[in-house]
Amino acid sequence: QVQLEESGGDSVQEGGSLRLSCKVSGLQFDVYAMGWFRQAPNKERAVIGCISFSGKFTDYADSTKGRFVISRDNAKNTLYLQMNSLKPDDTAMYYCAAQRVGAGCFLRVSDYSYWGQGTQVTVSS
Repeated sequence: QVQLEESGGDSVQEGGSLRLSCKVSGLQFDVYAMGWFRQAPNKERAVIGCISFSGKFTDYADSTKGRFVISRDNAKNTLYLQMNSLKPDDTAMYYCAAQRVGAGCFLRVSDYSYWGQGTQVTVSS
């Protein structure tokens, strides 16, 4: 079956960095666009950004543009999220997700078919 497993979540100080990983199995990784999302307590799930199946195209929500970078390694079936200059407002559960699209990627939660269970990121001031 399809599995997406996030890892790398941790508790860090404001201004710190983290790199999250998402290991994918059970689907042909290199034909799926991927996205990163997060959900803070009592808030809706929000998009961070996405990356095309080839890795050549990325798109980001305004809230994280310039601080977060999405990349992928198709040889390792793994998606990454590099997070820099972390703020307390970045505290949330972080999720990866997969969507089958022909080109590009989309920033809508509803476009994604497969989801991981999430990894917790906590940023303290």
